[in-house]
Amino acid sequence: MTEIYQNPLVGKGIEDDLGGTIPQTSIEAEAPLTLLQKCPAYQTTPLTIMSEMAKQFGVAAISIKDERGRMNLGSFKALGAAYVIACDAVTSGNDLSDAPLKGSTYITASAGNHGLSVAAGARIFGANAVIYLSKTVPKSFAGELEAQGAQVVWHGDDYEESMQGALDAANANEGWILLSDSSWPGYEILPYRLMEGYLAMAAEMVEQIETPPTHLFLQAGVGGLAAGVAGYARHIWGKDLKIIVVEPEFAPALIESVKAERIVETSGPVSEMGRLDCKTPSLIALKTLAKVANSFVTISEAEGDKAVETLEKAGIETTASAAAGIAPIFLGADVLKALSIDENSHIAAIISEKR
Repeated sequence: MTEIYQNPLVGKGIEDDLGGTIPQTSIEAEAPLTLLQKCPAYQTTPLTIMSEMAKQFGVAAISIKDERGRMNLGSFKALGAAYVIACDAVTSGNDLSDAPLKGSTYITASAGNHGLSVAAGARIFGANAVIYLSKTVPKSFAGELEAQGAQVVWHGDDYEESMQGALDAANANEGWILLSDSSWPGYEILPYRLMEGYLAMAAEMVEQIETPPTHLFLQAGVGGLAAGVAGYARHIWGKDLKIIVVEPEFAPALIESVKAERIVETSGPVSEMGRLDCKTPSLIALKTLAKVANSFVTISEAEGDKAVETLEKAGIETTASAAAGIAPIFLGADVLKALSIDENSHIAAIISEKR
């Protein structure tokens, strides 16, 4: 059952419970764009205008940013961890052509594509990568990580348990660098920089869309993509833009935390939207989205599947995690009305990964 929560904190945000020192995501895109554009694999991903789909659902326009081919890694997350590692390589003082981070080890837990970005970034700059996976992650993904040179460790029943395992390993091994795509009290610097990498995607999107959207839909797990793009979009497109954050109903970490005005650790069954199946939000993402997002929506497993089927009919093959952001517009007139969507609306969304 879809839940729609109109955010009463928009424009104000959460302050006291999260602490005044927790940053919101950056809105300065120049530095990540400049560094990432030096990567041989960097290429602007396409923006597709879905004219027939817009007619089908009775809106003026639908613009989809397609991240399925990002940097040959198949996901927007290629812009995150790899950017952090590139920053470390640049500031190492060593020759970038000669494994500047040799001997360094980056460790993380991953529900999917974040781990691939860590592995690829480490390989490019001569570092080691250790990726913790829970049993909910498909076995085939381990092979992709190992092909990038990463060591894979299976640990825990869900993402949260694999994350704790990675944290324990980082603390037990001197010099190992924990590179999570989430953030919590005392761990903010690297995830802040990681989300800064996503600004390259946001800046491309702004450049590609001729007419600013009225509604921006963003899927969320811990909230890194949603927060990184939402903060920049609000800065560029202004207060009239409606920003809608979409989560699986089995992992409503952001919607429940915004309601409570503090971090809430949620629980529930495993979602087939595996990349979004995160029960606790990123602290930085929560602080950002509580201030800039207009609405939070949860969708069912069946509604995620419906989005995949609808996009496939339109020629876009992807996963339920990647399709989740745009899913609410396929759910009927009542949902559209609740989100103030009508025949004059221009909807923007991101397809975040390949199938």
